[in-house]
Amino acid sequence: MSDITLTASSRAALTSLQGTASLMSRTQGRLTSGMKVASAIDDAVTYFQAQGLTDRASDFTDRKTQIDQGISSLTAAVNGTTVADGILKQMKGILGSVRTADVSTRATLTSQFNDLAKQLNSAEGDSSYQGLNLVNNSTASLTVYFNQGTGAALTVNAQNLNTSVIMSSASAASNGALSVMMSGGGVATDNSGFSVLSDSTSAAAVVNQLSAQLDSSISTERASAARLGGNVTFLQTRLDFTTNYVNTMTGGSSKMTLADLNTEGANLVALQTRQQIGIQSLSIAGQQQQAILSLLR
Repeated sequence: MSDITLTASSRAALTSLQGTASLMSRTQGRLTSGMKVASAIDDAVTYFQAQGLTDRASDFTDRKTQIDQGISSLTAAVNGTTVADGILKQMKGILGSVRTADVSTRATLTSQFNDLAKQLNSAEGDSSYQGLNLVNNSTASLTVYFNQGTGAALTVNAQNLNTSVIMSSASAASNGALSVMMSGGGVATDNSGFSVLSDSTSAAAVVNQLSAQLDSSISTERASAARLGGNVTFLQTRLDFTTNYVNTMTGGSSKMTLADLNTEGANLVALQTRQQIGIQSLSIAGQQQQAILSLLR
């Protein structure tokens, strides 16, 4: 059986109608998905360029999460130094009271001093985030990477602030009446503590020695807080940069692949009109053949 032969005008109208249907299908797909380039079939060059931007944005999003967690770790450490600074001030206040206190009062002050020292160590021991503590050991470190390729990173080493506030030793005058324990961070192994100090210049000497050591500890705590706080500020700046960079990469990818829904909506209306015209043209071409048939009758 031979193929059906169409007139030139009918074939032209049919071809135009098929082209319009194809464009309508593409436009409807864009309106449905919101994408003008949804796969490599649509536009291979644009698709892979956009995919490269998307992948880079994804890599930096992972780093952004790590930076955010690094900020939390440092903030927990800063909070620990803040608490320690307040406790050290209280301990120094107790030393001031020792100078004029009687024997029984000094026993009470000894207990308070010991308790505060233990609370300080406890507070710094609790200043950990996800198992990392930057203020109660000297072996740990925090490393935050900023990107995937260049290896740019920030490393913050931990500092053992417990040993900075536990004085190695102190003695009352020349007879060693007052000792400071390395393990407990308080004064004396028994409850005598400040009570053994006589009302003499020896008491003032020991108090002055302890006060100087506490001043040194306070300075160390504040220096550590400043160092940690500076790193928090730096990481926050880097986090803001990374967030903006990810938005830029994502926006660039979207510009290449997302469809303009307003434009596509207008295109669909125009194509529907063109489709109606094509149907009419095909109908007219068919009427011409019918006219020839009527002549044959």
